[in-house]
Amino acid sequence: MNDFRTERLKDSEQAMLTCTMCGFCKSVCPSFKEAGWDTSAARGRVILSYGLVQGDLEPDEEVMESLYSCTTCMDCYRRCPSKVDVVGIVENARRDLVAGGRMLPKHRDVVAKVRGRGNPYGEEASVPETLGREPRPAPLAYFAGCTAAYRANEIAGAALSILDKLEEDITVLDEGCCGSVMGRIGCPEEELVPMMRANVERIAALGVETLLLSCAGCYRMFKEEYPQHVELPFRVLHFAEYLAAKEPPLRPCPRRIAYHDPCHLGRHAGVYDAPRDVIKMIPEAEPVEMANARERSRCCGGGGGVRSAFPEAAKRMASARLEDTDADLLVTACPFCVTNLRAAGAEVTDLTVLVDKLL
Repeated sequence: MNDFRTERLKDSEQAMLTCTMCGFCKSVCPSFKEAGWDTSAARGRVILSYGLVQGDLEPDEEVMESLYSCTTCMDCYRRCPSKVDVVGIVENARRDLVAGGRMLPKHRDVVAKVRGRGNPYGEEASVPETLGREPRPAPLAYFAGCTAAYRANEIAGAALSILDKLEEDITVLDEGCCGSVMGRIGCPEEELVPMMRANVERIAALGVETLLLSCAGCYRMFKEEYPQHVELPFRVLHFAEYLAAKEPPLRPCPRRIAYHDPCHLGRHAGVYDAPRDVIKMIPEAEPVEMANARERSRCCGGGGGVRSAFPEAAKRMASARLEDTDADLLVTACPFCVTNLRAAGAEVTDLTVLVDKLL
């Protein structure tokens, strides 16, 4: 007998019934293009989720692999004629899986590290220790995020270097994980909201007026998800938005530069122009668009917990994305995109790092 409880998936039942199974999502789904099975496309995940709600399916290994191979890129929603919230369905399914004690081994390890150390990498040092700066009262704060602080260190270093060169009165933060990783895996809101409150309280205690973030995932959390649960007494800007408004003087860079839109910054949060405006400020640079750009940007494969659970599949998705450009230099605005695209052999740099070199 199937004793799996689908408390959260029941909230998405109407969305599942709205899906007409037209298959338009298959033309854009990165995991379907990588795997080739219908269960790896958005409509396949809807069918499996409906089977779980009806009690016709067990959440076995194959079902879990299908639900967790979704990068949550949201391109299926853009393409869907019925505007079915597939990401919402998938994330509700994941919440039910976690609530039922079912989690992929890699994700279980990541969650244990966040719970134990406050970051998904299990690092013992705090973010201020890693960045070599102490929190202090200031109007402008930089939220590095776990990946830029502990793995893609050049991004956090470049961000702080830019702010120093522009003589900004800034502070780093004794930040904890923003909650994005655990949210994408399916941890309950009851666990995420205290993490949100703790971060907001730390930021507010320093009198911060503007919070700058260089991670698209962290930005989406603060911009889109935090306000649903906590009040933010400061404004939130991605570093690209800050740079676009600041218009820093830059040295020439005579290269053809293409910009890759991170899913969490683009489709999820609607930030498309700011990074391109910054690239246009670079003297002698030739901005070029990728074959699929802006709202149609193809996912790099690094989001939604896919890179941690299925690294080889994530790398193949990144390789597919690289087919969209022949530019001299690929630029993006997310440490996850940088890491995954580099794993596929791309010469890619974060916008923050590029600007710091040219400032």
